[in-house]
Amino acid sequence: MKTKVLYVEDEPNLGKIVNDTLRLQGFDVVWETDGSQVMGHFSNFTPHICVLDIMLPNTDGYELCERIKEQYPLMPIIFLSAKVATEDLVKGFEAGGTDYMRKPFSIEELIIRIKNQLLLKQLTAPDRASQQKKIAIGLYTYFPQRFELQTPTANIKLSNREGELLKMMAGKGSQIIERKELLLKIWGDDSFFNSRNLDVYIKKLRNYFSEDDNIEIQTLRGKGYLFLVR
Repeated sequence: MKTKVLYVEDEPNLGKIVNDTLRLQGFDVVWETDGSQVMGHFSNFTPHICVLDIMLPNTDGYELCERIKEQYPLMPIIFLSAKVATEDLVKGFEAGGTDYMRKPFSIEELIIRIKNQLLLKQLTAPDRASQQKKIAIGLYTYFPQRFELQTPTANIKLSNREGELLKMMAGKGSQIIERKELLLKIWGDDSFFNSRNLDVYIKKLRNYFSEDDNIEIQTLRGKGYLFLVR
């Protein structure tokens, strides 16, 4: 079965080159130029991966990514953009992106990244038994299947990365989990940029668990973290 790619790019020359090349390489591609039209394709074409430009007509890539993730939390999404400021990259990952490539880029690198994202999805996909489980964490309950964290006062819908990070950290109990292990398993590499993103996500998890004083995420400088439930 061919890998299905939903490709969104409004620049016609670049779009044609990428679309044609991916097809020649054996991918099944739907190419869309208007961000507001993308979700309509899912009714008859469910992709294995999405490749999104950010600066799009009507609906930008960030908003589009969030909409896709609401319906398909495990969908790999690669951003392609000339926006290279740190805040742009962080915004892309916070929206649910799983990879980010700066324009201009090589088609060869894009193909490798597509294959890598699909492999990471296979390695991190929950098995059937774990999908049915709920994880008790102090006063909280986490449902991995739907990426939902029930707090004493609310239900929080986690992003794919937030959910995977929480599952890995909570699964370690009181054992140290290394930064490098988190980066490799969730982001695919331990680059400086991804390391900064990890810091952002750790801060988010701490905020989520602020209602229970018995839960603490300790940072062990130079090593990693301890997820403690007293």
